[in-house]
Amino acid sequence: MILADEPTGALDSRTGREVMLFLQKLNAEGNTIILITHDNSIAAKAKRIIRITDGRIVYDGPAEGDVTVMNQHGAGEDAPEDERAKGAT
Repeated sequence: MILADEPTGALDSRTGREVMLFLQKLNAEGNTIILITHDNSIAAKAKRIIRITDGRIVYDGPAEGDVTVMNQHGAGEDAPEDERAKGAT
């Protein structure tokens, strides 16, 4: 298991892509990768996303479609009610 906390956060875009390709290769070889990021474009590359807002899980599921990159509020307390409903599971 590899825990990667913001692995591309301080990198230029080229090096960030190389790191992501390397992590994807490790995952394809059977390694579990737990990646923490605030970057939705990085999160969208995952197979599964667990989105946490204010200490609560607001989404846990596949990285597919609009739910993956939900909204800027992350469907948390400050989001409009209709956006919170989208994030509820």
